[in-house]
Amino acid sequence: MSIWWWALGYFAAYAPYSALTKALSDGKLGEAVPGNTILPLSTFTSLVVMVLFLWGTGWWRSATQRELFGRKLPTPTRWTALSGLCGATILTTTTLAYTISGVSIVFMMLLMRGGMLMMAPVVDAISGRHVRWFSWVALGLTLSSLVVAILGKRGDFRLPFVAVVDVTAYLAAYFVRLRFMSRLAKSDSVEVTRRYFVEEQLVSTPAALLALGLLALFGVEEVRAGFTQLVFTGQWPWAVLIGALSQGTGIFGALVLLDKSENSFSVPVNRASSVLAGVLATLALWALGLGRALELQEGIGASLVIAAIVVLSVPGLLKKPASAR
Repeated sequence: MSIWWWALGYFAAYAPYSALTKALSDGKLGEAVPGNTILPLSTFTSLVVMVLFLWGTGWWRSATQRELFGRKLPTPTRWTALSGLCGATILTTTTLAYTISGVSIVFMMLLMRGGMLMMAPVVDAISGRHVRWFSWVALGLTLSSLVVAILGKRGDFRLPFVAVVDVTAYLAAYFVRLRFMSRLAKSDSVEVTRRYFVEEQLVSTPAALLALGLLALFGVEEVRAGFTQLVFTGQWPWAVLIGALSQGTGIFGALVLLDKSENSFSVPVNRASSVLAGVLATLALWALGLGRALELQEGIGASLVIAAIVVLSVPGLLKKPASAR
């Protein structure tokens, strides 16, 4: 399928995912639920959705098969396992990003997305991949959206410490993941790309759930409450829905990034989709009386992202008449 169809799926999952996560943690859907408390149930749901997706599509057969107790089972390689651990970090830090008090959905998105956009050409250069002209233009536009959002802070660049840690972990995980993808998965072979996708999925969500279990075991109260208390409250259906949507973003977002094009193309497509989803989520919460209105600089930043999408789509649109002839 075209990268644009995967991007549409990413957008469709990301908008309600980010809106519900923000609303639940801010107490707009009943009693407020801390981000760390949302994670256990939402991550378990993500695991169930991942298994159902791989089984339902039959894609699990693309994974490396190893024999265990007389049966062949899909298993990751060393590199896809490491990439999956990065995916687990991304999964948890993304959900936490939208639960931090005093920081908007769109601003956190622009920080995280802007950092990824700056990485993209660096990863391409390290990987020896050619960057096309329209990718540079789109990269410039999406970075401009980040600059606009930061300047709109009017000199107050302070962030809660937890937000700084969250963004740093997110970007470090994505840098490693993009390097692995560029080296092992971006290929003309659909089977090679699918194998990488499946093996990474087999690790990322289970690893995230295991890490949360260890945190609960060693006394992190908010995480423990997610395992032992949340399911007995009226808020558990929201956490389940957030988890299902989160896995949707993980599936479609990974498929966008795994497109065989250079990272300076696929990353802006991925990031633009999520930023626009964040804008839609903010507007929806505002319209429902559950959140604040979109700030001017955030709206300008979103407009620059739309311009980037147009630039990225033009080359593909121009090719169609020629192929029809």
